Amino acid sequence: MAVTVNSTEAKTNFSKLINRVIDGEEIIIAKTGVPVARLTPFQECKPERKPGSAKGIIEISPDFNDPLPDDLLDLFEK
Repeated sequence: MAVTVNSTEAKTNFSKLINRVIDGEEIIIAKTGVPVARLTPFQECKPERKPGSAKGIIEISPDFNDPLPDDLLDLFEK
């Protein structure tokens, strides 16, 4: 469960709040009682995608680039 602190308290106790976040806690910062920010532990981004990594897993139909049937094309034009 997140703990809410006002912005003045957050400025005064920023280092302590950071330590709480490091310990896994979520901190909500509020200004005049309205939540405006959330402090959460930083998570690394996903690794970069590698071209060709799905080779042999995904199959593209031979008619992939063929024109759509008229009845289906009409649905897109409405």
